[in-house]
Amino acid sequence: MNRMQLIIPALVILAGLVLSSLFVVDEREKALVLQFGQVKQVKEDPGLGFKIPLIQQVVKYEDRILSLPTQPLEVTPLDDRRLVVDAFARWRIVDLVEFREAVGAGGEQVAKSRLDSIINAAIREVLGSVPSTSVLSADRTPLMNRIRDLARREAAALGVDVIDVRLTRTDLPEQNLAATFARMRAEREREAADERARGGEAAQRVRATADRTVVEVTSEARKQAEITRGEADAERNAIYAEAFNRDPDFFAFTRSLNFYTRSMRAGTSSLVTQPDSVYFDYERFLRSIGEGQAQ
Repeated sequence: MNRMQLIIPALVILAGLVLSSLFVVDEREKALVLQFGQVKQVKEDPGLGFKIPLIQQVVKYEDRILSLPTQPLEVTPLDDRRLVVDAFARWRIVDLVEFREAVGAGGEQVAKSRLDSIINAAIREVLGSVPSTSVLSADRTPLMNRIRDLARREAAALGVDVIDVRLTRTDLPEQNLAATFARMRAEREREAADERARGGEAAQRVRATADRTVVEVTSEARKQAEITRGEADAERNAIYAEAFNRDPDFFAFTRSLNFYTRSMRAGTSSLVTQPDSVYFDYERFLRSIGEGQAQ
Protein backbone atom coordinates (compact mmCIF):
# COMPACT_ATOMS: atom_id res chain seq x y z
CA MET A 1 0.00 0.00 0.00
CA ASN A 2 2.78 2.34 0.79
CA ARG A 3 4.49 1.42 -2.46
CA MET A 4 1.39 2.28 -4.52
CA GLN A 5 1.12 5.57 -2.76
CA LEU A 6 4.62 6.42 -3.94
CA ILE A 7 4.12 5.20 -7.52
CA ILE A 8 0.99 7.24 -8.21
CA PRO A 9 2.55 10.63 -7.37
CA ALA A 10 5.63 9.67 -9.33
CA LEU A 11 3.49 8.84 -12.36
CA VAL A 12 1.63 12.12 -12.00
CA ILE A 13 4.90 14.03 -11.83
CA LEU A 14 6.28 12.12 -14.79
CA ALA A 15 3.14 12.80 -16.82
CA GLY A 16 3.38 16.48 -15.93
CA LEU A 17 6.99 16.57 -17.05
CA VAL A 18 6.13 14.85 -20.34
CA LEU A 19 3.25 17.22 -21.02
CA SER A 20 5.33 20.28 -20.17
CA SER A 21 7.97 19.12 -22.62
CA LEU A 22 5.49 19.17 -25.50
CA PHE A 23 4.37 22.23 -27.45
CA VAL A 24 2.27 22.72 -30.56
CA VAL A 25 3.09 25.10 -33.39
CA ASP A 26 0.12 26.36 -35.40
CA GLU A 27 0.36 26.66 -39.20
CA ARG A 28 0.18 30.43 -38.77
CA GLU A 29 3.15 30.53 -36.39
CA LYS A 30 6.87 29.91 -36.01
CA ALA A 31 8.57 29.11 -32.74
CA LEU A 32 11.95 29.36 -31.03
CA VAL A 33 13.09 27.15 -28.16
CA LEU A 34 15.22 29.23 -25.80
CA GLN A 35 17.46 28.09 -22.99
CA PHE A 36 18.62 30.85 -20.70
CA GLY A 37 18.04 33.32 -23.53
CA GLN A 38 19.96 31.34 -26.11
CA VAL A 39 18.29 29.84 -29.15
CA LYS A 40 18.41 26.07 -29.01
CA GLN A 41 15.80 25.09 -31.56
CA VAL A 42 13.91 26.67 -34.48
CA LYS A 43 10.47 25.25 -35.20
CA GLU A 44 9.07 26.62 -38.49
CA ASP A 45 6.86 23.69 -39.51
CA PRO A 46 3.44 23.26 -37.90
CA GLY A 47 3.06 20.31 -35.56
CA LEU A 48 4.24 18.92 -32.26
CA GLY A 49 7.59 19.97 -30.75
CA PHE A 50 9.66 19.01 -27.71
CA LYS A 51 11.66 20.98 -25.17
CA ILE A 52 13.34 20.37 -21.87
CA PRO A 53 10.84 21.12 -19.10
CA LEU A 54 11.61 23.92 -16.68
CA ILE A 55 14.85 24.77 -18.46
CA GLN A 56 13.74 25.68 -21.94
CA GLN A 57 10.91 27.96 -23.03
CA VAL A 58 9.04 28.41 -26.30
CA VAL A 59 8.54 31.83 -27.95
CA LYS A 60 6.13 31.98 -30.86
CA TYR A 61 6.00 34.52 -33.68
CA GLU A 62 3.59 35.23 -36.51
CA ASP A 63 4.32 33.42 -39.76
CA ARG A 64 1.67 35.42 -41.65
CA ILE A 65 2.14 38.60 -43.65
CA LEU A 66 1.72 41.54 -41.28
CA SER A 67 0.64 45.10 -42.05
CA LEU A 68 2.16 48.31 -40.75
CA PRO A 69 0.35 51.63 -41.29
CA THR A 70 2.64 54.61 -40.91
CA GLN A 71 1.83 57.92 -39.26
CA PRO A 72 1.25 60.95 -41.53
CA LEU A 73 4.65 62.15 -42.66
CA GLU A 74 5.56 65.57 -44.04
CA VAL A 75 8.08 65.43 -46.90
CA THR A 76 9.67 68.08 -49.10
CA PRO A 77 10.14 67.13 -52.79
CA LEU A 78 12.70 68.73 -55.11
CA ASP A 79 10.52 71.78 -55.82
CA ASP A 80 10.24 72.60 -52.08
CA ARG A 81 6.50 72.04 -52.09
CA ARG A 82 5.70 70.33 -48.82
CA LEU A 83 3.41 67.30 -48.86
CA VAL A 84 1.77 65.13 -46.21
CA VAL A 85 2.13 61.42 -47.03
CA ASP A 86 0.42 58.36 -45.55
CA ALA A 87 1.66 54.86 -46.32
CA PHE A 88 1.34 51.26 -45.22
CA ALA A 89 3.73 48.35 -45.53
CA ARG A 90 3.35 44.58 -45.57
CA TRP A 91 6.14 42.54 -44.02
CA ARG A 92 6.97 39.08 -42.80
CA ILE A 93 9.47 37.43 -40.46
CA VAL A 94 11.86 35.34 -42.55
CA ASP A 95 14.77 34.62 -40.16
CA LEU A 96 13.69 33.82 -36.60
CA VAL A 97 17.18 33.71 -35.11
CA GLU A 98 18.20 37.04 -36.63
CA PHE A 99 14.83 38.53 -35.71
CA ARG A 100 15.25 37.44 -32.08
CA GLU A 101 18.78 38.85 -31.91
CA ALA A 102 17.62 42.16 -33.44
CA VAL A 103 14.49 42.85 -31.37
CA GLY A 104 15.15 40.77 -28.24
CA ALA A 105 12.21 40.04 -25.98
CA GLY A 106 10.23 42.95 -27.44
CA GLY A 107 9.17 40.82 -30.38
CA GLU A 108 6.86 42.16 -33.03
CA GLN A 109 6.08 45.46 -31.29
CA VAL A 110 9.74 46.47 -31.30
CA ALA A 111 10.03 45.28 -34.90
CA LYS A 112 7.08 47.48 -35.94
CA SER A 113 8.62 50.52 -34.27
CA ARG A 114 11.95 49.98 -36.04
CA LEU A 115 10.28 49.21 -39.35
CA ASP A 116 8.26 52.42 -39.04
CA SER A 117 11.48 54.41 -38.76
CA ILE A 118 13.04 52.54 -41.70
CA ILE A 119 10.02 53.08 -43.96
CA ASN A 120 9.70 56.76 -43.03
CA ALA A 121 13.37 57.30 -43.85
CA ALA A 122 12.93 55.51 -47.18
CA ILE A 123 9.88 57.65 -48.01
CA ARG A 124 11.75 60.86 -47.23
CA GLU A 125 14.76 59.82 -49.29
CA VAL A 126 12.82 58.70 -52.37
CA LEU A 127 10.16 61.44 -52.43
CA GLY A 128 12.78 64.08 -51.68
CA SER A 129 14.58 63.21 -54.91
CA VAL A 130 11.62 63.86 -57.26
CA PRO A 131 9.33 66.87 -57.93
CA SER A 132 5.91 67.08 -56.33
CA THR A 133 4.22 66.47 -59.69
CA SER A 134 5.62 62.93 -59.71
CA VAL A 135 4.38 62.34 -56.16
CA LEU A 136 0.89 63.65 -56.98
CA SER A 137 0.61 61.84 -60.30
CA ALA A 138 -1.81 58.96 -60.85
CA ASP A 139 0.95 56.40 -61.49
CA ARG A 140 3.24 56.26 -58.44
CA THR A 141 4.19 52.61 -58.80
CA PRO A 142 7.88 53.29 -59.62
CA LEU A 143 8.22 55.50 -56.54
CA MET A 144 6.57 52.91 -54.28
CA ASN A 145 8.83 50.18 -55.67
CA ARG A 146 11.91 52.31 -54.92
CA ILE A 147 10.68 52.88 -51.36
CA ARG A 148 10.04 49.14 -50.94
CA ASP A 149 13.49 48.15 -52.22
CA LEU A 150 15.26 50.68 -50.01
CA ALA A 151 13.25 49.64 -46.94
CA ARG A 152 13.84 45.96 -47.75
CA ARG A 153 17.62 46.42 -47.72
CA GLU A 154 17.52 48.27 -44.41
CA ALA A 155 15.07 45.82 -42.79
CA ALA A 156 17.08 42.73 -43.75
CA ALA A 157 19.16 43.20 -40.59
CA LEU A 158 15.99 42.64 -38.56
CA GLY A 159 15.37 39.24 -40.11
CA VAL A 160 12.22 40.48 -41.87
CA ASP A 161 11.25 40.96 -45.50
CA VAL A 162 9.37 44.10 -46.60
CA ILE A 163 6.98 42.70 -49.19
CA ASP A 164 5.27 45.89 -50.30
CA VAL A 165 4.96 49.60 -49.52
CA ARG A 166 1.98 51.64 -50.72
CA LEU A 167 1.32 55.38 -50.59
CA THR A 168 -2.28 55.85 -49.51
CA ARG A 169 -2.51 59.66 -49.36
CA THR A 170 -0.43 62.53 -50.68
CA ASP A 171 -1.90 65.94 -49.85
CA LEU A 172 -0.80 69.44 -49.09
CA PRO A 173 -0.47 70.42 -45.41
CA GLU A 174 -3.58 71.97 -43.89
CA GLN A 175 -1.98 75.41 -43.61
CA ASN A 176 -1.27 75.39 -47.35
CA LEU A 177 -4.66 74.16 -48.52
CA ALA A 178 -6.42 77.52 -48.05
CA ALA A 179 -3.73 79.38 -49.99
CA THR A 180 -3.75 76.75 -52.73
CA PHE A 181 -7.54 76.85 -53.04
CA ALA A 182 -7.47 80.65 -53.10
CA ARG A 183 -4.87 80.60 -55.87
CA MET A 184 -6.89 78.04 -57.84
CA ARG A 185 -10.04 80.15 -57.36
CA ALA A 186 -8.20 83.30 -58.54
CA GLU A 187 -6.93 81.47 -61.62
CA ARG A 188 -10.43 80.23 -62.45
CA GLU A 189 -11.88 83.71 -61.94
CA ARG A 190 -9.20 85.17 -64.20
CA GLU A 191 -9.99 82.57 -66.86
CA ALA A 192 -13.70 83.35 -66.50
CA ALA A 193 -13.01 87.09 -66.85
CA ASP A 194 -10.93 86.42 -69.96
CA GLU A 195 -13.72 84.31 -71.42
CA ARG A 196 -16.28 87.02 -70.64
CA ALA A 197 -14.02 89.66 -72.22
CA ARG A 198 -13.58 87.55 -75.33
CA GLY A 199 -17.32 86.93 -75.43
CA GLY A 200 -18.05 90.65 -75.07
CA GLU A 201 -15.58 91.44 -77.84
CA ALA A 202 -17.16 88.85 -80.13
CA ALA A 203 -20.64 90.18 -79.30
CA GLN A 204 -19.48 93.72 -80.07
CA ARG A 205 -18.13 92.58 -83.43
CA VAL A 206 -21.41 90.84 -84.19
CA ARG A 207 -23.42 93.93 -83.22
CA ALA A 208 -21.16 96.19 -85.28
CA THR A 209 -21.51 93.88 -88.28
CA ALA A 210 -25.29 93.79 -87.80
CA ASP A 211 -25.50 97.59 -87.49
CA ARG A 212 -23.36 98.02 -90.60
CA THR A 213 -25.55 95.53 -92.46
CA VAL A 214 -28.69 97.43 -91.34
CA VAL A 215 -27.23 100.73 -92.55
CA GLU A 216 -26.19 99.21 -95.86
CA VAL A 217 -29.56 97.51 -96.41
CA THR A 218 -31.46 100.64 -95.38
CA SER A 219 -29.35 102.85 -97.64
CA GLU A 220 -29.80 100.46 -100.53
CA ALA A 221 -33.55 100.37 -99.91
CA ARG A 222 -33.74 104.16 -99.78
CA LYS A 223 -31.70 104.38 -102.95
CA GLN A 224 -33.97 101.93 -104.72
CA ALA A 225 -37.04 103.80 -103.37
CA GLU A 226 -35.67 107.10 -104.63
CA ILE A 227 -34.91 105.55 -108.01
CA THR A 228 -38.40 104.07 -108.20
CA ARG A 229 -39.97 107.32 -107.06
CA GLY A 230 -37.94 109.26 -109.58
CA GLU A 231 -38.91 106.88 -112.36
CA ALA A 232 -42.58 107.15 -111.30
CA ASP A 233 -42.40 110.95 -111.22
CA ALA A 234 -40.77 110.93 -114.63
CA GLU A 235 -43.43 108.63 -115.97
CA ARG A 236 -46.14 110.78 -114.38
CA ASN A 237 -44.66 113.95 -115.86
CA ALA A 238 -44.41 112.23 -119.23
CA ILE A 239 -48.10 111.31 -119.00
CA TYR A 240 -48.95 114.85 -117.97
CA ALA A 241 -46.87 116.28 -120.81
CA GLU A 242 -48.46 113.96 -123.34
CA ALA A 243 -51.92 114.88 -122.08
CA PHE A 244 -51.06 118.57 -122.16
CA ASN A 245 -49.82 118.29 -125.71
CA ARG A 246 -53.00 116.55 -126.81
CA ASP A 247 -55.40 119.16 -125.35
CA PRO A 248 -53.84 122.17 -123.66
CA ASP A 249 -57.22 123.71 -122.83
CA PHE A 250 -58.45 120.60 -121.07
CA PHE A 251 -55.20 120.34 -119.17
CA ALA A 252 -55.51 123.95 -118.03
CA PHE A 253 -59.11 123.30 -117.08
CA THR A 254 -58.32 120.24 -114.91
CA ARG A 255 -55.42 122.08 -113.28
CA SER A 256 -57.74 124.94 -112.40
CA LEU A 257 -60.28 122.53 -110.93
CA ASN A 258 -57.60 121.04 -108.73
CA PHE A 259 -56.58 124.51 -107.67
CA TYR A 260 -60.16 125.43 -106.82
CA THR A 261 -60.53 122.23 -104.80
CA ARG A 262 -57.47 122.96 -102.68
CA SER A 263 -58.09 126.65 -102.26
CA MET A 264 -61.80 126.49 -101.39
CA ARG A 265 -61.54 124.14 -98.45
CA ALA A 266 -62.79 125.29 -95.06
CA GLY A 267 -60.20 126.98 -92.94
CA THR A 268 -57.88 127.83 -95.84
CA SER A 269 -56.22 131.21 -96.21
CA SER A 270 -57.92 134.10 -97.99
CA LEU A 271 -57.05 134.75 -101.60
CA VAL A 272 -56.49 138.32 -102.74
CA THR A 273 -56.28 138.78 -106.51
CA GLN A 274 -57.33 141.14 -109.30
CA PRO A 275 -60.77 140.84 -110.90
CA ASP A 276 -59.30 139.97 -114.27
CA SER A 277 -57.10 137.21 -112.76
CA VAL A 278 -57.05 133.88 -114.53
CA TYR A 279 -58.40 132.50 -111.31
CA PHE A 280 -61.82 133.79 -112.27
CA ASP A 281 -61.82 132.52 -115.83
CA TYR A 282 -63.16 129.09 -114.99
CA GLU A 283 -64.83 130.37 -111.80
CA ARG A 284 -67.30 132.44 -113.88
CA PHE A 285 -67.84 129.46 -116.15
CA LEU A 286 -68.57 127.16 -113.24
CA ARG A 287 -70.82 129.75 -111.60
CA SER A 288 -72.87 130.10 -114.78
CA ILE A 289 -73.23 126.32 -114.92
CA GLY A 290 -74.38 126.28 -111.33
CA GLU A 291 -76.94 129.09 -111.89
CA GLY A 292 -78.31 127.30 -114.97
CA GLN A 293 -78.83 124.14 -112.96
CA ALA A 294 -80.52 126.18 -110.20
CA GLN A 295 -83.11 127.61 -112.68
